[in-house]
Amino acid sequence: MIDPNTFQFLKDLEKNNNKEWFQDHRKWYDDSKSNFIEFSSEVLEGLKLIQPDLLNTDIKKCILRINRDIRFSKDKRPYKNYFGAGFGPGGKSSGRIDFYFQIQAHDQSMLGGGMWSPSSENLAKFRQEIDYNPQDLKTLIENKDFRKYFNEIEGQRLKTKPKGYDLNHPEIELLRYKELFFLRRFKETEVCQKNFDQTIIKGCKLLKPYQDYLNALFFDDF
Repeated sequence: MIDPNTFQFLKDLEKNNNKEWFQDHRKWYDDSKSNFIEFSSEVLEGLKLIQPDLLNTDIKKCILRINRDIRFSKDKRPYKNYFGAGFGPGGKSSGRIDFYFQIQAHDQSMLGGGMWSPSSENLAKFRQEIDYNPQDLKTLIENKDFRKYFNEIEGQRLKTKPKGYDLNHPEIELLRYKELFFLRRFKETEVCQKNFDQTIIKGCKLLKPYQDYLNALFFDDF
């Protein structure tokens, strides 16, 4: 389970986001990271039961680095204020549509997944599928249990219509999405509960049909 002390580390890091403080508190970071890895490992073991292509995935390959890439950013804070993990075949860099989980202070921990920042080719495939056969997607994302769990719909949208589609298209609201992913945020008290890993695994089970839909659409070898 996630130790409240791990959240306290993230809160203090947020206030002291500099290399000097980080090095002075290196053991605290190591302990907090180990706690997150241990919890994420429990999640991964549960996911292997529902997604066989995760069987040979090493949990360490799933964990995001805490260092920020500041080369082209005006924000020069060196560290992320959260711990994150991407669960895909081989780890976080699978290239597929995977599950994403992070813990963050101020009740911003979350589980999510879906179509985020797709290539122009994949976005075209997504819109074409909506045009030809919208019901398959709508059945997945309008499912009662799915929407009860994933109560946030995210993604950039066009203000008008995408090129090549009529403004009066019956699915114009779906066609406007340039991204379409779903999130569930959790309070710190929820994350620190004993069986919280089961809550995350439940969410992944609900999200999996949508993930599979996208992977089958985007990747010929899926």
